[in-house]
Amino acid sequence: MSVHIAIPEPTSPQSVKDSSAYNLRSLPQYLHSLISAGATPIPIPLHESPQRVAKILSTVQGILLPGSPADIDPQKYGEARNPHSADPDPARAAVDELLLQDAFNLHKPILAICQGAQALNTWCNGTLIQDIPTQVGMEIDHAPGRTLLEAHAVDITPGTRLASLIPRHARTNGHSEDENLGHLYINSSHHQAIRTPGDNLIVSATSPIDKVIEAVELASPIHFVLAVQWHPERTYDASAFSRNIFHAFVHAAETWKPRRIEESVLHA
Repeated sequence: MSVHIAIPEPTSPQSVKDSSAYNLRSLPQYLHSLISAGATPIPIPLHESPQRVAKILSTVQGILLPGSPADIDPQKYGEARNPHSADPDPARAAVDELLLQDAFNLHKPILAICQGAQALNTWCNGTLIQDIPTQVGMEIDHAPGRTLLEAHAVDITPGTRLASLIPRHARTNGHSEDENLGHLYINSSHHQAIRTPGDNLIVSATSPIDKVIEAVELASPIHFVLAVQWHPERTYDASAFSRNIFHAFVHAAETWKPRRIEESVLHA
């Protein structure tokens, strides 16, 4: 019996124009990746009540936070809205917060992708770059379009959970295992990014030229929490690295054992 992974709908019609088209285009890629990695995805509609979401969460062993065309409300990290920021999606944010609270309370594995990574980071009290082109520059194009599968290089931090997922042929091709593990290429379609990592999150990947943070993970050997700014679900069939990310996440869900409630209260 495969593990169940909760995944919220990417967007809600109340906040994002053409949300149905976006969901129909993007959600199947996440579902395909999870199913191919051996999991059963449990989509969560954004109109569900908190009580209903809680009931669904009692049946899952991990959560995946997908991307979205909406931006995180900058009030969550104490900033005024940049004129280049997109509208937030309160319905998606509310579901994300319920999922994150449950996952951190019970140490359920988390995989967060693109806007999901930003949601995780702000939930952990981190901050965001609201608009890369105007606040960082255009040295690297972080939004060349969803069809470009190798948009720019990424440097992976040695010794991290993410570094352990690099395919062995890429890890050893011209590099010792202790060197910076660069020269991997990722897709990219975002205009915001993590500025300051949240509590107990460490940087596990950066864009090598402009140093934009591309991945963070929880500094914990026993709680799988990985957030990437790119879209491994789009390259699952073509990329061993993308497959490794999903397989590691699903394996963590398969081996997950819930913390006792007393532990989650005392040591959250």
